[in-house]
Amino acid sequence: MKRMIAALHVTLDGFIEGPKGELDWVQDWNAHLDLTSEVDTCVLGGGMYPGYEQYWTSILADPAGVLEFTGRPPTPGEIDYANWADQTPHVVLSTTLNEPTWKTARVVRGVEDVRSLKAGAGKDIFVVGGASLVSTLMNHELIEELRLVVHPLVLGRGKPLFKDVTDRHQLQLIAADPEDSGLVVLRYRTRGGRGG
Repeated sequence: MKRMIAALHVTLDGFIEGPKGELDWVQDWNAHLDLTSEVDTCVLGGGMYPGYEQYWTSILADPAGVLEFTGRPPTPGEIDYANWADQTPHVVLSTTLNEPTWKTARVVRGVEDVRSLKAGAGKDIFVVGGASLVSTLMNHELIEELRLVVHPLVLGRGKPLFKDVTDRHQLQLIAADPEDSGLVVLRYRTRGGRGG
């Protein structure tokens, strides 16, 4: 059975965005995750998906252009990810979105549709985010691994990663990889998957 791996950038105090949606502290959205060789499907929430599609398709349209979202050109790693994402199935969990325009994406309406992705052959599944989706999948014990790129920054307030988690989750540390910049990549095994 496929595993679901949630991988996100987060501040030291547990926020994935600042209070006004600020994300300027992430310098490369593809850096440090190292997932593209391990997964063959991406899962996103409906709140996050429109911005995700716009970001990566704008890189595909103009790999040398300045991105509206960040105010800078994409990094080489982001260009690689955009090309990979353009060939990889994306499943969007949403009760309100219509079918996306990106050729690799489709909308599903319920958690059971996401659960069914775990059956069958193939590589693992990348749970891209956002916070509500990660919380929902953790509440249903569908995530087997968390990969957190922890930035050496305290925001004080903003959007917390685990804002909608309803139960206690004991995690097992698999790896902790610090970098000279102060950033740390943490990998945790969860108790997820028991509900499958």
